[in-house]
Amino acid sequence: MKIEFFFLLLFIPAIAIGGWRTKNLSISGAWMAVLVGLFIGIAYGFRGLFVLGAFFLSSSIWSHLFKKHKIGIEDRLAKTSKRDWQQVLANGGPAALFALLFSITGDNVWSFAFVASVAGANSDTWASEIGPLSHKQPFSLRSFRRVPKGTSGAVSPIGTIAAILGAAFIALAALVMLDGMDTRLFILITLSGFLGNLLDTLLGAYVQLDYRCRVCGIQTESTVHCGQPTERTKGYWMNNELVNAISSLMSGVILLLLYW
Repeated sequence: MKIEFFFLLLFIPAIAIGGWRTKNLSISGAWMAVLVGLFIGIAYGFRGLFVLGAFFLSSSIWSHLFKKHKIGIEDRLAKTSKRDWQQVLANGGPAALFALLFSITGDNVWSFAFVASVAGANSDTWASEIGPLSHKQPFSLRSFRRVPKGTSGAVSPIGTIAAILGAAFIALAALVMLDGMDTRLFILITLSGFLGNLLDTLLGAYVQLDYRCRVCGIQTESTVHCGQPTERTKGYWMNNELVNAISSLMSGVILLLLYW
């Protein structure tokens, strides 16, 4: 165990530095990745990091693929594909919390919640990255009208399929980590991850902050656009990172409720 922990101390910073060098992580994102990785590595060793890595690697790949289909979408987002500490914490923080609870209690149910929280984060990321590949504009769950791609709280058929596959991908990756994985648990993790993504979409539609650029008129999640402060059009205090954190956390909670 001491030898494995020694290699973890070398491996986790090396991966974070690699994420920074490849511009998938900012400096702050790399530091937060090390912290999250340590919590998960201490609890599960390299098996837990494999599950977390499956999320970060697949999401990074999707964020760089088909960029021509996503032109203009980043204008509506508060952050770019280079993840800072808030984005890493939002996606990995709930998983680290469940890993900590497992370390304290030794109860495998927290491991199931850990995987489900990662499945929820991956479900949301795949939906966000693959959904814009649709030829048609998505529907807003708030107005039930077609809205520009990248709008928070909007859904499309291809994005929904991607969300299900994203959750299932993490459930499949968890075969390496969970000794008690069976068909029932696979379905529960996939369902929990997808429901967490659905919650993310609903929060994005009704609660998450949204703004309008005073210069070009575009709807955006950013408080500044075209060099000028934007005007709030929806929401009060919940930004995208908080929405992501809540949905990922609730994916784990949903798994616990379904499992119990």
